[in-house]
Amino acid sequence: MSAPLVLSIGEAMVELSAAGTGDLWRLGIAGDTLNTAWYLRRMLGADWRVGYLSRVGQGEFSRRMLDFLTAEGIGTEHVGRDPEREIGLYAISLRDGERSFSYWRDTSAAKRLADDPGALGRALHDCRVAYFSGITVAILSGEGRARLAEALVAARARGTRIVFDPNLRPRLWSSPGAMRAGIEAAAAAADLVLPSFDDEATHFGDADAGATIRRYLDLGAGQVVVKNGGGPMRFGGAEGWGALDDPRPERPVDTTAAGDSFNAGYLAAALAGADCAAAIRAGHALSRQVIRHPGALVPAAVEAARSEG
Repeated sequence: MSAPLVLSIGEAMVELSAAGTGDLWRLGIAGDTLNTAWYLRRMLGADWRVGYLSRVGQGEFSRRMLDFLTAEGIGTEHVGRDPEREIGLYAISLRDGERSFSYWRDTSAAKRLADDPGALGRALHDCRVAYFSGITVAILSGEGRARLAEALVAARARGTRIVFDPNLRPRLWSSPGAMRAGIEAAAAAADLVLPSFDDEATHFGDADAGATIRRYLDLGAGQVVVKNGGGPMRFGGAEGWGALDDPRPERPVDTTAAGDSFNAGYLAAALAGADCAAAIRAGHALSRQVIRHPGALVPAAVEAARSEG
């Protein structure tokens, strides 16, 4: 019998980041759900498989992405090929450790990742954990969101654990109201929701982390863990309630993939049997190491987090 599968669903793109001084740029492959898959692959042992569900083109940069996933041990059997579109591109700018992005993704092939309901059903049928984000649903058409939601609900009913990071990006939505509705519909299909409090307060008006937890639980989520930018974290739901008031802070060099790596550290610990509080500590340990380095994918951070744990 093959190892159980964690399937990450979303969009990966060509990433451009500054390569030192001058006009040199470094080319990589990244994206929020891919970042989490990459860290999960390194945090989980051989007892687990990690796969990616997306859609790419047939050109050189799409081939590079597939080669990258394969080299990193991330399964590509659920990455579709599009004859008309290519993968998107984004560039990172940094100022005082905070990043901003410029995107070229309007014709990204990943926008069609949910076009084939049969392929979605096959991909989700045997996976133990399915992970997706607010960006995953934001890039889809209304019909694509409905198909993905239907497939996730069916997978959850079969026993697949559905994990969702709202990862709010207003620029990807037609309006603030559409974003809120789309995020809440997606969260209703999830066993675990991993929101960031600053985003939830800004866009949903939550007064505190407790309000965020209650709102997502009322929608149908099973457990909610509220990230808080290195500050106190709250969690609640079927797996227990509590707070961590003593996370070790870190001055960031680059906050790229902070939340993505937290999610991976949390999930890896939870899949190894850790309770919610211990999984939060594991996620925080990985995230604080990641933000000490430039870039989204930091191999040294994984080893440092393991040593710290």
